[in-house]
Amino acid sequence: MCFLPLKTAKCGYIIIIMAVYWCTEVIPLAVTSLMPVVFLPLLGVRSAKAVCLQYLNNTNMLFFGGLIVAISVEHWNLHRRIALKILLLLGVKPALLMLGFMIVTAFLSMWISNTATTAMMIPIVQAVLDQLDSTEHDMTVMEQAAGKNPLILNEQVPDDPRSSEEKKKWKHVCKGMTLCVCYAASIGGTATLTGTGPNVVLKGQMNQIYPDNNDIVNFASWFGFSFPNMVLMLVLAWLWLQCSFIGLNLKKSWGCGTEKTAKDKAAYNVLKEEMKKLGPVSYAELNVFLLFVLLVLLWFTRHPGFIKGWASWLFKGGEKYITDAVPAMFVSLLLFILPAQKPKFTAWNPSKSDSEQTEEAPLLDWNVVQRKMPWSIVLLLGGGFALADASANSGLSAWLGDQMTPLGSIPPWAIASVVSFTVAVFTECTSNVATATLFLPVFASLVKSGIIMNIIGVLSVTLAINTWGRPMFGLDTFPAWANSTAKQ
Repeated sequence: MCFLPLKTAKCGYIIIIMAVYWCTEVIPLAVTSLMPVVFLPLLGVRSAKAVCLQYLNNTNMLFFGGLIVAISVEHWNLHRRIALKILLLLGVKPALLMLGFMIVTAFLSMWISNTATTAMMIPIVQAVLDQLDSTEHDMTVMEQAAGKNPLILNEQVPDDPRSSEEKKKWKHVCKGMTLCVCYAASIGGTATLTGTGPNVVLKGQMNQIYPDNNDIVNFASWFGFSFPNMVLMLVLAWLWLQCSFIGLNLKKSWGCGTEKTAKDKAAYNVLKEEMKKLGPVSYAELNVFLLFVLLVLLWFTRHPGFIKGWASWLFKGGEKYITDAVPAMFVSLLLFILPAQKPKFTAWNPSKSDSEQTEEAPLLDWNVVQRKMPWSIVLLLGGGFALADASANSGLSAWLGDQMTPLGSIPPWAIASVVSFTVAVFTECTSNVATATLFLPVFASLVKSGIIMNIIGVLSVTLAINTWGRPMFGLDTFPAWANSTAKQ
């Protein structure tokens, strides 16, 4: 009979309790995330100092900096301008409109939170759908008034003259257009390291469990692996939603060989009107966009992998001291310093006070950050990192590794498939971040669209791992730095 060491058992007990609390949400997720600060020191698993350090570690600072930049993009409506511009370029035919909504949502979700992206896109989708519905109604009334519909000729035209079948079909299309935004936001968040909380959880826990991993998972390597996978999932998801809610009528859905209808023109006018409301690009928008581009370039070029990055070229020992959190916080600091209005170089006026002549609002104000920052996610990440640290130092990780030794005979692709499918099922009933941090075997009921979307995700990830992922991360050889848990 195998007995666990007392310290290891205590750590396991805390993890089980927190897992149950996270899955059932008997108290808020963020509150549950604070439990390690109390119980790990009380049970003698880890010191309070060691636990508290995990709540604002390097990975959390990376996420925090990325969120500040995302908040500035939201604050100046830059994301809305980008969304409308892309939609106007793609067109308003049903299939293209759905594709446009999904591309825009996925792109924005790569950089700002999935929730914020969806909250911004849904009103745009609703406005376009309302206009299409109104135009369809008006056209039907006009046709019947002109005597083109013999079924109700010489009768009073009802409020909505369309048949129940037509209304049911339109409601189905609206459902698909709305769902496509939600799915695209989840898919887009996978493409970048800071796109969504679970990605950061992986980065943080890798650094906790394998401190000598040579920074194998950074912004550039994550993007190189995940972006093609995101594109694949997005295309497959679009095709599935297209078949499920609109149909594959090329002439009607794609507009092949047809001219723009009144509905198409109405939808296009709605988008143009929304774009017009934004006005010309402001000085602040331009600055935020340039800082955003600067941050992405700094992330990509810090440690590309195939050549030396700027961290090595410009700073001695830069690879050792500089992580992706550094450019994130650097750009965040600039947002609080650079002015939102174009500076005016005028002569000093002695009659005015110094504050009146020098006071200029910055691109971002702390009150805005404080109001929009998802502090619960920051705490949730910290709680997960604290558990990972406790697991490694209490011997629980090593014990679990020993129990999984029989899995060594299972092919890696099969393990990846099972893990992907299991996590996909659990995220139906719990928070994505909580599931990524820790999950229990709890099943949830799915809808048909969700099942297929999960299958698409699992198959795409499995394909990515077993094709371009193998040479990128050297998956055919077991890395020496991964032996760190066996030595504890």
